[in-house]
Amino acid sequence: MPIRTASLTKKISANGQALHRAMMSRIETGAAEPSEAESALIEERRQLKEERDKRKAQALQPRPSALDRLVRTHHPEAKAKPKVKKETQAAGETKKPKPHKTRADKHAEKAAALEAARRAPKKPAK
Repeated sequence: MPIRTASLTKKISANGQALHRAMMSRIETGAAEPSEAESALIEERRQLKEERDKRKAQALQPRPSALDRLVRTHHPEAKAKPKVKKETQAAGETKKPKPHKTRADKHAEKAAALEAARRAPKKPAK
């Protein structure tokens, strides 16, 4: 029987008052055994206190920090992917990287092209 109240203190207090009234009425009547209503109140009080103790124990447990929540929600762990084996090449068959021109080489080439264009004879206009 889950009890869905934010604070159990008021419920326990109200139950205690009702239980006290039931006990006083039993004493006034002179009955030796507790009535069904009194037994029900005792059982309800026991359950309320157990629920309060559970909540207290849960509150004392360590909770995840804001950083943990951020990391967990925004960066999910990658699923394990099966590894694909590449065909191994022989030791002598490795590819050589393509030679790239440096910045200085590109500027020198451009300057040489401009110089060649300047020295070339100009075409007559038609």
